[in-house]
Amino acid sequence: MHFVEKKPEEKREILNQKLKSNKILRVPGAYNPLTAKVIEEIGYDAVYVSGAVMANDLGFPDIGLTTLEDVSTRSYLISRVTNLPTIVDIDTGFKSCEKTIQTFEEFGVAAVHLEDQIERKRCGHLDNKELISTDKMVNKIKECVKAKKDKNFKIIARSDANSVEGIDKMINRCKAYIDAGAEIIFPEALSNEKEFETVRKSLDCYLLANMTEFGKTKLLNYNDLENLGYNIVIYPVTTQRLAMKSVEDGLRAIFKDGHQSNIIDKMQTRKRLYEIVDYEKYNSLDEEIYNFSKEGHE
Repeated sequence: MHFVEKKPEEKREILNQKLKSNKILRVPGAYNPLTAKVIEEIGYDAVYVSGAVMANDLGFPDIGLTTLEDVSTRSYLISRVTNLPTIVDIDTGFKSCEKTIQTFEEFGVAAVHLEDQIERKRCGHLDNKELISTDKMVNKIKECVKAKKDKNFKIIARSDANSVEGIDKMINRCKAYIDAGAEIIFPEALSNEKEFETVRKSLDCYLLANMTEFGKTKLLNYNDLENLGYNIVIYPVTTQRLAMKSVEDGLRAIFKDGHQSNIIDKMQTRKRLYEIVDYEKYNSLDEEIYNFSKEGHE
């Protein structure tokens, strides 16, 4: 129905091959399916679904209040509209890692990342995070690996230990996570190039860098991250932040001015929206769907 050509197993194979290319994958977050379609159109490598974004979109802070149903349903709606692989943040695993992996794999996702915080987690760039033991995280990863059916479905282990225990202990944790079956490591809240380099030199696996705004990490160019040896860079909350700033500014302008005429140039046109949703292609289903003029829709 969404004119997507790639099947889930093909998207996973695409992700697998791109990781082998030694080129960094640029992966923006999509807070809804429409954003995912724009991400694909522009030419990015994959789509990311952030746990923080899912929580915020539901009006919650990022403290572990979302459910497996909340995140998996939204992830399914996003992944089904794009030919790109979808990578999803599953927080601490939603109680049953086995059920969680089975659900996301069935819903067409290509990879998930699991973190080593306690169940009542918080944003990785906040202070006073609490961690589970290395052994507990290892057991969770093993449960995830055992639960997956497609060998190309990637299990990513995120460690929040850098700002809690220090970089050396975080690296030791990550080595145990790799031994447990994680193919990609996500070292959260690294502060600068030196720390990114230290992690790269210490771990023999694919690495994911998080370029989230307003956090503990210096924002680096993707070329610099590639030169540092990183394989994936995510921009998890960027699109939601861009959208919500525009929404808030626009609503305040309408409230103040009493009309939206002064901000029309800030809006996506009807014509552009119809391009993104492939309105014209739906004529292949019913020729009476797209039988109007586009004049005046710019």
